[in-house]
Amino acid sequence: MDGIRHGGEGGLLGLAVEDDDLFVYSTGQDGNRVERYPLTGQPGSYGLGDPTTVIDDLPANSFHNGGRIAFGPDDMLYVTVGDAGARSEAQDRDSLAGKILRLTPSGAVPDDNPFAGSPVYSLGHRNVQGLGWADDGTMFASEFGEDTWDELNVIRAGENHGWPEVEGKGGTDQGFVDPVQQWRTDDASPSGLAVVDETVFIANLQGEVLRSVPVAEPTTSREWFGGTYGRLRTVLEGPDDTLWFVTNNTDGRGSAGDGDDRILSVDLTD
Repeated sequence: MDGIRHGGEGGLLGLAVEDDDLFVYSTGQDGNRVERYPLTGQPGSYGLGDPTTVIDDLPANSFHNGGRIAFGPDDMLYVTVGDAGARSEAQDRDSLAGKILRLTPSGAVPDDNPFAGSPVYSLGHRNVQGLGWADDGTMFASEFGEDTWDELNVIRAGENHGWPEVEGKGGTDQGFVDPVQQWRTDDASPSGLAVVDETVFIANLQGEVLRSVPVAEPTTSREWFGGTYGRLRTVLEGPDDTLWFVTNNTDGRGSAGDGDDRILSVDLTD
């Protein structure tokens, strides 16, 4: 892919597939952007056609770029944008920094977005890293905190999650929405997220653990593979009742072992 500017936490950041198109969130010369590439060829030998811009000029920095993109059950494209170091702009509805955006696949603003004419779906975010939906439509997002609390949030249209006025729980008296669960930053750094049946799975970098959270009881969690594989970047549902997750030990912040980095597959059980 041409025109991607690598450096810090920028570069090729997010992928999503819808029908015969690959959607790509990346850092360009003029900021972050989402582009749509038509897929050509057949499985095992796919190629990419010429890109079309879905949205561009998204806030970018050497850190806090967001970058997760995913299609919701409503067939809309959700885009996470970090605060890009401009903390106060996460509270500014006219800025796209520190937001989750909702767009049509072509990049238009849906008529039923919470703020007329705006792609902003929710605000008050620092750096969302994972998105997923339960069967009942509940939307979950994992988010990096600063020095105290990382978060798992339930996202609803138009709600404000408090950053930078609040980190973690404690903002409801100010009109903010509390996370449904929080973890100390040293124990978490919750990155990619996948909802499989009635469980939210979250890959954690600093905590070097895979967490499972019941959709019905999102204030609770269980840990898997603690310290076994090192830093975990993302997780997704695999074929044939498996769960796939990806290590991230060669990013300069981990300790690489033989064979890193890897895609790992484990069987899903009850």
